Amino acid sequence: MTAKGSRPITDVGTLKALAHPLRMQLYRGLCVAETATASQLAEQVDEAVSLVSYHLRKLAEHGLIEEAAAQSADGRERWWQPSSEGVSIRDKDFRDAPEKAAAHLAATRLFHEQRTDMYRRYLDERLTWGPEWNAAAPDSESLFRLNPTELNELRQELIALVRKYDEKSRSGDAEGRENVAIHVYGFPFRV
Repeated sequence: MTAKGSRPITDVGTLKALAHPLRMQLYRGLCVAETATASQLAEQVDEAVSLVSYHLRKLAEHGLIEEAAAQSADGRERWWQPSSEGVSIRDKDFRDAPEKAAAHLAATRLFHEQRTDMYRRYLDERLTWGPEWNAAAPDSESLFRLNPTELNELRQELIALVRKYDEKSRSGDAEGRENVAIHVYGFPFRV
């Protein structure tokens, strides 16, 4: 990985490249694995290696992933890794034109649908995880009355907390660890 931190996506081309359902699955898979081949990712997403290779090249064209050092002696395998620790996509970067706003909305909806699917899959498989994992997995809703400044402060504190545990997960013994997704949404609503 060449860049530390989150890469801001500010152009529609890169946003559209990531907002393809299979590409987002591949990107997410690479973020979890840190490095992988098209063959390994194809097995995860149950798609043909040639199709996965095509979509990996598209992600690379937009600088979202990059080639990684070979992890095996088989020189035929091309290894990939994310080019940063993640991406950030901000509404403010896509408000200046209707087509940009529409692309941002479509991408955001896709990302949320995929996150919902991940959580549904966990719920369907919940019994296979055992009591320790089920007791540890949070599922809550909090309703506040905040102003935009307070909501932004809360967002920044949550990001800092998640980063703390991300660092912890990368620097310790892998035993007993599983992949964990944390999805946090904060938004205004009216009743």
